[in-house]
Amino acid sequence: MTNEEILKKCIEEEEKYQFTTFTQTDAFQLGKMLYETSMEEFGKPIAVEIRINHLTVFRFLPEGTGANQCIWLKAKADTVDTMRISTYHFWADIACGGRGLKERRLDEKKYLAQGGGFPLRLKGSAVVGTICVSALKHYEDHQVIVDTLEKYFKEKV
Repeated sequence: MTNEEILKKCIEEEEKYQFTTFTQTDAFQLGKMLYETSMEEFGKPIAVEIRINHLTVFRFLPEGTGANQCIWLKAKADTVDTMRISTYHFWADIACGGRGLKERRLDEKKYLAQGGGFPLRLKGSAVVGTICVSALKHYEDHQVIVDTLEKYFKEKV
């Protein structure tokens, strides 16, 4: 896939995966599904964090993950909160010639352009939270989120 195709795909995913409501119980269910998807598709555990209005409502650090993933989860969530798009979308935008962290005056120690962070957006509204995973290659982190959201929305409808 070209960077332009990745960018287009990210925009489509963010439009498609919007919630009508999202509760802390939903976060628990989605969080468990993210971990299960990672194990099914990649055979590796991932760290998962879901925030609603900057409050961490789900976090799981399975064996094989730890403090390093906490740093990545925070940077991914902060990037989504600031940019209001997925971190993979941000990565693709930069790869297509968009402004990077330095040009946006974002601290490279606090923000990043790597996959694994996704906006939790309510339909017709704003971003109200973040869905973040860490431990795989950055594009695999993103894919775990998208694949899980596909399953989640099929089950909810």
